[in-house]
Amino acid sequence: MKNDSLYQIGLDDREINIYKALLRLGPASIRDVAAEAGVNRGTTYETLKQLATKGVVNYLPRGKRRVFQAEEPEQLLQLAERRQQALTVAMEQLRAEVIPELKQSQGQFSPGNVRFYEGDDGVELVLRDILDSTASDPERGYSVISTKTLREHLYRPFPNFTRQREARGIRVRALAVGEGGDEAEYAERKWLPASQTTDASYIAIYPPKVAMITLADKNYPVVVIIDSAAIASTQQILFNTLWDLL
Repeated sequence: MKNDSLYQIGLDDREINIYKALLRLGPASIRDVAAEAGVNRGTTYETLKQLATKGVVNYLPRGKRRVFQAEEPEQLLQLAERRQQALTVAMEQLRAEVIPELKQSQGQFSPGNVRFYEGDDGVELVLRDILDSTASDPERGYSVISTKTLREHLYRPFPNFTRQREARGIRVRALAVGEGGDEAEYAERKWLPASQTTDASYIAIYPPKVAMITLADKNYPVVVIIDSAAIASTQQILFNTLWDLL
């Protein structure tokens, strides 16, 4: 029996081992459970108490001693439901209270404001971050400077990016360095001339972030995300100025 789902509901290997031993035994003393599970008595007792707290084990008196018994396996579903409810509450508290408070205590700029990624996974992370960030922004738009030499690599890890952007009604203004670039809904494009040897570069401005992608050796993507309202604002001013001149 695989234990992945049991781990997900908060049981560790020792708890799983002892719970299964108790299922096999039926009502049993600590000594018998310890022998069946191959665990020392002190550890068995502490683990049984933890399982009782989680509602999957109970105990009853038998003479002067206490015996333990396993609850029916269906009780594990209730444990999972309680854990899910607690996680839902925790997520709401994180979203509404904890994260805003932590952001207020964060310095204006720290190493945490700059993140580095590599490979196609890093590119996909940037593209998804653009969608998620701009979808929640009233402007629902972002700006891009993209060279022809990078465009052919950009959507490799996320081929349906444009369809998702269009479905969310997210606008993009793109300065294409070099010819090419597909037409799409909610997209405006202007071109800048470039030689065939122009270095690969992609810059996305979606305040308060700026993402930059380039290619290292053998077309290996390297990604930097800067989370800074000041830098994003300056980049946006430069972009807007160039856009208006074209």
